[in-house]
Amino acid sequence: MTNGDLPRYTGDASPYGGGDPYADYRTPGPAGFPFSHLPDLADRRLGAGVLAANDEFFAERENLLTPEAAHFDPAAFGHKGKVMDGWETRRRRGTDGDHPFPAEGDHDWALIRLGAPGVIRGIVVDTAHFRGNYPQSVSVEGACVEGSPAPAELLADDVEWTTLVPRTAIGGHAANGFAVHAERRFTHLRLSQHPDGGIARLRVHGEVVPAPRWLAALGTFDLAALENGGQVEDASDRFYSSPTNTIRPGRSRKMDDGWETRRRRGTGNDWVRYRLTGQSVIRAVEIDTGYLKGNAAGWAALSGRDGEHGDWVELLSRTRLQPDTVHRFLLADAPAVTHVRLDIFPDGGIARLRLHGSLTEEGTARLATRHRELGG
Repeated sequence: MTNGDLPRYTGDASPYGGGDPYADYRTPGPAGFPFSHLPDLADRRLGAGVLAANDEFFAERENLLTPEAAHFDPAAFGHKGKVMDGWETRRRRGTDGDHPFPAEGDHDWALIRLGAPGVIRGIVVDTAHFRGNYPQSVSVEGACVEGSPAPAELLADDVEWTTLVPRTAIGGHAANGFAVHAERRFTHLRLSQHPDGGIARLRVHGEVVPAPRWLAALGTFDLAALENGGQVEDASDRFYSSPTNTIRPGRSRKMDDGWETRRRRGTGNDWVRYRLTGQSVIRAVEIDTGYLKGNAAGWAALSGRDGEHGDWVELLSRTRLQPDTVHRFLLADAPAVTHVRLDIFPDGGIARLRLHGSLTEEGTARLATRHRELGG
């Protein structure tokens, strides 16, 4: 996948004329970009944050990472002008009346701490509702700096920044997507807009690469959790909400904060397949149906396998579930596995799945090798 394969948007969108503010929003469609199924490493719910920006005169930098789509209120104006749901800087000017336009290198920037460090596969710079006040072009760089560096430390001369998105023209009121091919682990991004303007949202899709030393110190942890490198590989149904919700941090806060399938008729059942942090042994399982009251799954079963082509082995036999409840199960003598499949019967939803256990020696070694190969 190259950026030439992705839809490109340039130029202004038409002024808002009333009605649905997203009616003329330029996007690749409901399926999104080829990398849209991967988790957002800059998700605020994972602990991501916008550490600093050189300018946020019209709209705060923190809006960049709001999980929900940008909101537009055509009647909302404040003392500084139109209230926008995004990050918007003031208009840059040249040095004097004979040179009124910004110089070629003038630009605004924001520093982003990823919620989960990892390999980035795609970036979306979303200019929703910025129709004539979006940046002419954007660029994105990434760095790997462990710990909790302050903005001044990230901007120091000795920090190595890798170009992920070269300076590229974008369009207003559009989801501007970019494929990324840097096989490295990143912890922070620097988003630049040239020369100024507004960006509604930033999405950073990729694969979580956790720190092996941290997981080793924990010993027992949630092997399926997104922040620990767990990942949803596939699912039978994503109609109402994403199965990735089941491995997000914390408890669900409302019904669509979990995974819910459409109503199944006839035979069969719904399922999700997970890839764990690494080869590991699961000792305790939590299946949470929080906020799913009339639509929780009726029963659930859990199976696991070791490797991409191993045989599936039963870990938890088919068990009755209750609505809006945390169910806890202890596993005795479970085999080492790398993948887990959750089957629900016949349909419905679950809010969270927690698989508590420890990496095997082989799992620990593989994780450490990958971390090292990616520059961690």
